[in-house]
Order: sequence, then structure tokens, then C-alpha cells
Amino acid sequence: MATSRPNIIVFFTDQQRADTTGAHGNPLGLTPNFDRMAHEGTHVYNSFTCQPVCGPARSCLQTGMFANQTGVWRNGRRPHENLKMLGTYFGEAGYQTGYIGKWHLMPHEYHGAVPAEGRGGYDYWLAANLLEFVSGPYDTHLWDKDDQEVKLPGYRVDAQTDAAIRYIDDKAEDEDPFFLFLSYLEPHHQNHSDDYPAPDGYEKAYTQAPLPPDLAKLGGTAPQHWPGYCGMIKRCDEALGRIMDTLKSLNIDDNTIILFTSDHGCHFKTRNAEYKRSCHEASIRVPTAIRGPGFQGGGQLSQLCSLVDLPATLLDAAGIDVPDTMMGRSIKQLVAQRDMDWPDDVYVQISESHTGRCVRTARYKYSVKCPALDEDGKPLDAESADEYVDDFLYDLQSDPWELTNLIGMEPFKEVVADMRARMVRRMQACGEPEPKFIDAPETFAFQRQPEFYGGSTLA
Repeated sequence: MATSRPNIIVFFTDQQRADTTGAHGNPLGLTPNFDRMAHEGTHVYNSFTCQPVCGPARSCLQTGMFANQTGVWRNGRRPHENLKMLGTYFGEAGYQTGYIGKWHLMPHEYHGAVPAEGRGGYDYWLAANLLEFVSGPYDTHLWDKDDQEVKLPGYRVDAQTDAAIRYIDDKAEDEDPFFLFLSYLEPHHQNHSDDYPAPDGYEKAYTQAPLPPDLAKLGGTAPQHWPGYCGMIKRCDEALGRIMDTLKSLNIDDNTIILFTSDHGCHFKTRNAEYKRSCHEASIRVPTAIRGPGFQGGGQLSQLCSLVDLPATLLDAAGIDVPDTMMGRSIKQLVAQRDMDWPDDVYVQISESHTGRCVRTARYKYSVKCPALDEDGKPLDAESADEYVDDFLYDLQSDPWELTNLIGMEPFKEVVADMRARMVRRMQACGEPEPKFIDAPETFAFQRQPEFYGGSTLA
């Protein structure tokens, strides 16, 4: 007889903007299944990553800690050996644990197979460390727990979904519940070709699709890549529907929690030279919804929630004690008690394009970056910095698409002071030293001075 403890599935996409969903107002009909989850369950409307880069974000989601604490503050690093991940937490609590898809928590010399000690405590394993480098849209290669390469048929989203359905079907009648982490590459770009390969025929359906206002204004690669990106998201949502159908057909949908979220968004080379790694909404705001026991009928949450809140939420939903090492709080408690004390800001660490930090409240966003350069004259890429210079301030109430940078403007000095204080509290909470802040020159809002930022003109 199946257990009364809930099964849990994490449906994790890669590089998906929140505004691709109907629940966030997108008119294209890309996500009817996500929208249904958001309507019937709990829609975490203001959901943000804590690090807009693949590996660091994954380390945060697996541990409930910030990237500076996990050791994975940039891609290509491995989490500190003493850190527990979700696979271990759930396994120790008697759950059957499985991981399918992209891992990206090992050094980059590991492209496909991941050694057993690097798998985060998951028992069932069908994954690749760098899925974007070892597979194509119709050429899916994963590795099992015996390090054997497995080639799966079909479009990559479907291949992974088929594997997940087989896993769910196998575990549905077991006495112990299962925890399945299903990690897709889509709608991330295909690295070697720098494109967004949708299933055959899907891209054409969105060739005339309107661009979000930020992309329409700023351009970047969006005119070229938006149709394929939309097609990939459409197929991901169809996969979500297949998972939900599977649960219903096995009569376990009422006792299974599904969490849908993404690691970061995508700004299509409008804010810097690539696709993410910035403080902007396009990079940090992600779609998040939860359905199942404890979340049905939860409605839309207005509070700001972070990726680091999700591990605590999952453990709490399973009745597992949340360790003090986790930096986030359980959204399940927020659903039950809407007026509970909840942080009114979220904190984001930025790496690789530059060393930066960001704090966002309901109205304002403030971001800083380290002005130092490395030996090649590029912005310093480091775990943290002792000195930061003002970079961005946005009033999201009047400028939701972040087209007007207010940093350096006299009327907003008090806002900057408040946001800095928030940032320092956040830094200290996760073990970062209090830095020195350098004011932006008052002319910065009207005339950028690249030399003030060490030669960097990232915008």
C-alpha cells in the first residue's frame, strides 16, 4: 500500500523568463499546464533566482544556501564536500530519490558521467553534468548510476519526460514515497550553435510573436531567437502536462506535490554580451508554481520569494525538519498564514560577467559591482569583493521594464541608502564581509562614465 506521505516532483527548466507564462500575462498560450498549476495550486508570483548562472543557481536549489556558501559561485565548481543536498535529506527521511537530466555541479572536465560521490545523494540517476555539451535537440545522451551511457529517442524534452514517466510508474505503488528531480536543459540555448532549437515546426508558429517590451526596446538577439525560445517553452509545458496526466492515471495526483521553477531568466544579449548574469528582471525573475497537498487553493502569493526558499519548502512539505543552515523559509508556511512575518526583499549574487550584488524590494532594485579588473583588463570575477560601486537603481513601479537607470540622481539618494543597508544585512547573513560602497557620480544617470567603472560598459 502506498504511503500517506506525499511524493514530490521538481520540474526544473533552464533559462526561462517568468513573463513567458500566461499566469504572468503572456498572450501566446505557451504554458496552459503551468497556468493551471498556478490557478489550482499556489502561484509564487514574485519568484527570483539568487544567482543568475546555471551551476551556482543549482547549488543554491540543492542546498538552500547562497552561492558564496556552497562554493559554487561560478560555473565549473563543485559544492563543498560537507554540504548536504536534497537527495541526501530526502533519502535519510525514507524517500526513494531520483535525478533525471542536467546536473552542472561538477567541474567542467566532467561532461557526461558524474561520479557517485558527486551526485548529491540521489539513488536513481540518469543525468549528464553538462547536458548542453553532450546532447542535441534530437540526440539525448545521459549516464546511469553505473556510469553507462544511455541514448534516449525523441526530442530531448520528450526523452527526459519519457524516462521520468517510467520512473514514476515504477515507484507509484511502493510503500515509500519518491522524490524526483527532473532537470531540463530547455529553453536554454544550444551552446555550440548559439541558437534555440525548438521541436520541428514549433519555431515557425511564433515567427510573428510580439516581443516583451524590454526586448522590443533593446533588441539584442531576441528578433532572431524569440520564436525558437517560445517553441521550446511550449514543448516543456506539454511535458509538464504529460507528467500531470501520468499522476492522474496512476491515482497518485492527490498525494503528489509538483514544484515548477527555473534557475534564471534570459535577456537575449541586451544587458551584457550574453544571456543572463545581470540584475535585471529578465535575468532574475522566474516562473514558480506549486500544486499538491498543502498548496492546493493557495492562490497567488504577493510576497517576494527566492530560490533559496524552495529547499526549505520541499522539506517542510514532506514533514522533514528544515536545518538551520538553510537560508530560506518555507513557502508552505506562508500559504497557511498569509500575514506571517516574511522578508520584504530578495538578495541576488552575480558572477562571471562581473562580481556584483543586487537587492530587490517590491518597488526598487539596487545593484552594485566590483570596479576592479583582472590581469586581462576584464571585470573581476571573484566569489565576493571588498569594494563595490553603484551600478543600477530602478523604480519598478514606474519603470517595470527597467529602461531608465536612476543611479546617481539626487532625489533617490535616500532610496540608495536604504537599499545599501538592506544589502549589507543580506551580505552579513550569508557570511560576506561588509564592503566599501562607492557612490555613482551624479551625472551617471544622464551620461555614463566607463572609466569610473574600470573600463566596463556593461549595461
